[in-house]
Amino acid sequence: MNVPLPKYVERGPIHDVAWIPLKFFTDPRGWLVELFRNDLVPPAFHPVMAYVSMTKPGVARGPHEHVDQADYFCFTGPSTFRVCLWDARKTSPTFGQKEVREVGEGEPFALIVPSGVVHGYKNVGDKDGWVFNAANRLYAGWLKQEPVDEIRHEKDPNSPYQID
Repeated sequence: MNVPLPKYVERGPIHDVAWIPLKFFTDPRGWLVELFRNDLVPPAFHPVMAYVSMTKPGVARGPHEHVDQADYFCFTGPSTFRVCLWDARKTSPTFGQKEVREVGEGEPFALIVPSGVVHGYKNVGDKDGWVFNAANRLYAGWLKQEPVDEIRHEKDPNSPYQID
């Protein structure tokens, strides 16, 4: 991701991870938040599909990683999520590094997770929380006819990737 990013995009301690602060625009009708803009995300990470998930309090999703796919998550609330990232890319300058951040209702962020970075999150708030994801690859390929690009770690009790 060695392309210029706007000043307010935060590069994570893990190489190629980017955190994009999300801003809510409110008025008497409610609010609006821009989840994705072409000018903030390098073309290699532009989405080809999107979904929204709801995670109950105390529940974790992941950790897992992708061989080819990158994820573009948006944590906007209405709860708080603890996001854990591990750099599993042997050729990365931050190989083996871990990053943990709490985001969501009080700290809304978008997050670019490149392939090879193990990732997972847990709803650490007290209400159901929504997460938006816009991946740069189709889940299970064109018309869902290919193997799913996931290496799952959450069911391995000996995995070094444990969500705190």
